[in-house]
Amino acid sequence: MGTWGTAIKDNDTFADIYGEFFELYNEGESPQNISKKLLAENQELITESESGNDFWFALALAQWETKSLENNVFSTVEDIIVTGKDLQNWKELDADENDIKKRKVILEKFLEKLKTEKPKAKGRKRQKYIKPLYETGDCICFKLINGNYGGALVLSTNTDPKYGLNLIASTTMNQSSKPTIKDFENANVLICNFKNWNDQPKITWYFPPLPKNDHPSFELIGKTQIEIPYDSKEYSSKKYPFHPTFSGGWHLIIEAVNMQIEHEKNNSLPKNKLTIAQVAKKKKWWKIF
Repeated sequence: MGTWGTAIKDNDTFADIYGEFFELYNEGESPQNISKKLLAENQELITESESGNDFWFALALAQWETKSLENNVFSTVEDIIVTGKDLQNWKELDADENDIKKRKVILEKFLEKLKTEKPKAKGRKRQKYIKPLYETGDCICFKLINGNYGGALVLSTNTDPKYGLNLIASTTMNQSSKPTIKDFENANVLICNFKNWNDQPKITWYFPPLPKNDHPSFELIGKTQIEIPYDSKEYSSKKYPFHPTFSGGWHLIIEAVNMQIEHEKNNSLPKNKLTIAQVAKKKKWWKIF
């Protein structure tokens, strides 16, 4: 049941539905449209005896808080509580008798709350825009442990203002001179085979660092063109020749290069190869070779 307490909100189903309602509400959607969407997309959840009640409780509370409580939603919740359907679920799941008594009191108070009218609808929270650290196509370089220059390329910038992600490909660059834009365009993506990396490219979606000094010092060399659109919600290898990971550790952009260089001193080189051109330019190949 994913329940951690007797309160109305103390379960996974409630948290998911209530959270999604207000995520859409804060984005400007009307409570009516949100309710229709949640009802249409959660029919399977609604019909489950263990989660259906919590779905209705979440929807009812969200509607009540936005002064949009619908009669059918209230009637459904009232029936669940008055007939003891929710308490019966708890009994069938071998809940402690003391918890069942607490739950009964909480349900009755919840129903009384829904019968009252909220003076004012809950305000929409203004979405905070999180600016990505870099722009698509930015070429950044950094110093490696051996004193040489390494580099990474920003393949994409997430357009969702809630996340501010950058998709960054570390490269195999390991040179004494500072890299040029041409060096980036002719570079190979770093393929890792140290530790549990099984010839996988180091291409990662990075969240913006929280503290200002939480990321290494990078130098912006310039910008190159990225023709391929990348979406942080797309994980399918059928679309991309790699599986992007997610991270908040910007130091890993450099650390992976250092670790791979050290690994290759006494171990075999990666079997795969992936060029920057392959992940930046539109072509009909899409495979690591």
